[in-house]
Amino acid sequence: MSWLEPTAAGLGVLCLFFLIRQSMWAWPVGIAMTGLYAIIFFDVRLYSDFGLQLIFCVLQAYGWWFWLSHRDRAEANSQAPVIWLGFQKLLPWLAVGAVGALALGLVMDRFTDADLPYWDAMTTSFSLVAQFMLARKYLENWLVWIGVDVVAIGVYAYKGLMLTSGLYALFLLMCVWGFWQWRRDSAVEPEAAPAQ
Repeated sequence: MSWLEPTAAGLGVLCLFFLIRQSMWAWPVGIAMTGLYAIIFFDVRLYSDFGLQLIFCVLQAYGWWFWLSHRDRAEANSQAPVIWLGFQKLLPWLAVGAVGALALGLVMDRFTDADLPYWDAMTTSFSLVAQFMLARKYLENWLVWIGVDVVAIGVYAYKGLMLTSGLYALFLLMCVWGFWQWRRDSAVEPEAAPAQ
């Protein structure tokens, strides 16, 4: 397993870099990263994170399709537009994340030997919300990811996955950069941005 974590971490940094740059290469790199992390998380009994990686594979494919299908077909190098949700439209996404975290935490606590079931469930549930928002190119995905990264740093450090904990510290910084970059690239303010 010694090569798995560094390889997955490297792919994670590369994937996030491509996402910040709004490059289609993010999606195949992300699929490879999630496959490796599924193996890692199963091995350390973070079952919510293991399941999350499997779902991420599907969401990576969805994001790839969505970005390809929503770009301007008249321009070969065009990108799907960044959408601002605004606070009112962000609240339901956060509610879904919270309810999902409680439900999954309860299941993991009662029916598995999972370590940190509620913290693990929180990162899992909000990661799903953030990943779907990312696939749809909602600007606020970066804010949700920042919250996930803060919790994940502690969870992975506690489990002894120091490289992964460090990776999530780097992800935290990159998410701040991603929010700034996407906000700068977006010409539409939240009030005028249609939700897709």
